[in-house]
Amino acid sequence: MDWGTELWDQCDIIDKHTQSGLDLVEKYVKFVKERTEIEQNYAKQLRNLTKKYSPKRGSKEEQECRFSNHQAFLDILNEMNDYTGQRELIAENMMINICIELTKYLQELKQERKMHLSEAKKAQQSLESTYKQLDNSKKRFEREWREAEKAAQCAEKTDQDLNATKADVEKAKQQAHMRTHIAEECKNDYASQLQKYNKEQNQFYFTDMPLVFNRLQDMDERRIKKLAHGYILFADTERHVMPIIGKCLEGMTRTGTNVNERNDSVVLIEQHKSGFERPGDVEFEDYSQGINRASSDSSLGTPKGPLELLGKNKNKTFRLFNKKSKVGFTTPGTISDDTDSSQAIYTEFDDDFEEEELAAPIGQCTALYNFPGSSEGTISMQEGEVLSVVEEDKGDGWTRVRRNNRDEGYIPTSYATITLNK
Repeated sequence: MDWGTELWDQCDIIDKHTQSGLDLVEKYVKFVKERTEIEQNYAKQLRNLTKKYSPKRGSKEEQECRFSNHQAFLDILNEMNDYTGQRELIAENMMINICIELTKYLQELKQERKMHLSEAKKAQQSLESTYKQLDNSKKRFEREWREAEKAAQCAEKTDQDLNATKADVEKAKQQAHMRTHIAEECKNDYASQLQKYNKEQNQFYFTDMPLVFNRLQDMDERRIKKLAHGYILFADTERHVMPIIGKCLEGMTRTGTNVNERNDSVVLIEQHKSGFERPGDVEFEDYSQGINRASSDSSLGTPKGPLELLGKNKNKTFRLFNKKSKVGFTTPGTISDDTDSSQAIYTEFDDDFEEEELAAPIGQCTALYNFPGSSEGTISMQEGEVLSVVEEDKGDGWTRVRRNNRDEGYIPTSYATITLNK
């Protein structure tokens, strides 16, 4: 079935239908454009998101990538970057293969439709012009035939009039003959115009318009096929990148399975363990019987914990005792004047501190547990006590703190909540 045969008298319907088809193509192009804009904005937001959470070079976050859970997050960000690239590719291919292609095709269809309708209009105008000639010829024939009849009746009436002269009768007959001749010519012209019009009308309805309608039908069917292909491309554009997107998602899943919590704990231990022995029991000192000098000397001579820091900080002045404790060790009668080498060390360090200005605190800490501070170089603290931080943990597990009374010493970093100034 074709339009030229079945819709020969539905020119207006065909006109509206083909225009509606072009409008649909234009509407679909606009739809895909908006879809690509959404995809582009989505990809842009993903790019900004991954950039926001990606660590800078040399940052603390980058250094923590030795832990599998930190590295996994970086891998997630890398996979997300690849995923974003595929979203951008979807937008690009939709714009090129659908929007641009269909827009170009739509312009071609508009030109073709305009040409076919122009041909139909010319054929219509030609038929209408021929019909006007036919109608004019018909009206002229009708008019001249009436005049001929009137002239014939006048001639007959004159011929029967007894008062009419022979010349009057002859003149009336000549007038009737002339009018009859003109009417016959108009009749022949009308017949000729009618024959011409019928031939042209047959050509119009059985040849010219069916040809135009069938061409419009072919154009419309090609439009439908092209649009259908555009519908398929809409899905295929995304489907073609799905394998890569799937790999990105698989990579994200794989990063989660590669996280090893036990190994991360081992890495932390190997990096930050101090190697110090745990503090031993604090010995009872019986002040009622006097301090056992031998045990005191032995205690002072066996550094525990942070006293080993003296080896790491040879160029730093280290405060073993505050001024109050110094007075305690120099009070006559408490300790003999015959001081040993250890006492000389303390005195030497105290002399240095007399001249040193105290370093400004770099933060605060709150004790989580009681700490006896029994090892030399340490300072005791009670749970909940707030101290000033003067030197942060250098990776050995100890933090240097100070009390308001200017006492300083080291505490285990893990025994306190530490907040450094920004």
